[in-house]
Amino acid sequence: MTDSQVPFSAMILAGGKSSRMGQDKALIPIQGMPLLRQVCTIALKCTREVFVVTPWPERYREILPKNCHLIQEMLLLGEAQSHGPLVGFAQGLTQVKRDWVLLLACDLPQLQVDVLQGWVTDLTNTPKDAIALLPRSPKGWEPLCGFYRRRCLPQLIEYINQGGRSFQKWLAQHPVQELPVRDRHVLFNCNTPEDLKIVN
Repeated sequence: MTDSQVPFSAMILAGGKSSRMGQDKALIPIQGMPLLRQVCTIALKCTREVFVVTPWPERYREILPKNCHLIQEMLLLGEAQSHGPLVGFAQGLTQVKRDWVLLLACDLPQLQVDVLQGWVTDLTNTPKDAIALLPRSPKGWEPLCGFYRRRCLPQLIEYINQGGRSFQKWLAQHPVQELPVRDRHVLFNCNTPEDLKIVN
C-alpha cells in the first residue's frame, strides 16, 4: 500500500507515568526492541507520517526510527503537571494535516500491520458526522487504538478549556462509529510486570 493511498497520519502518545509497571513502559524491550520503537515501526509500515507526542522528547529521540516526528507535550497554563492523554492528543493534532489520524498508545505490544491496514478500509464507510472510528469494549470506547478526524480539534479544545480530561466523556458528546475488531489481542495494553510476562 503506497502512501498516496493511505489517507491518515499516525500519532503515538508516550506521556504516561508507567506507575503500575514501575519503569518507563516505552523503553521496555519486547523481543529485543523498545516498545515505543516497535509501535512506531508498525505505524510507519502503514503511513509515512508518524508523530510521537511526549513531555520528554530527549528521553526517546535515540530509540525512534528516523522518520518519526517528535512533538513536545507542553503543560497547560497554570498547571503543574500533565493531565493525561487527551491533552497530549489535542496538542499533537494541531500538527496533523491529513483528514484522519490513527491514535495509538505506546504500550500496544501485539499490534499487527495487516490488522491496521485492514481497518483503513472502514474509513471510507464511516458516516460523515462521526468524529472517530474506534473499537468498543464493555467498559466503553478504546480511545488509544483507533482513528479520529482532524476536524474534531475545535470541539476537543473547547472541552479541554472547560476542564474536561476524560476521553470517554468527550466521546460521549459526539457521534462515534464502532470499529469491528476480530482479534482483540491487538488491543492488549502492557501495563504491569504481569502483562510483560505474557508478551516477552
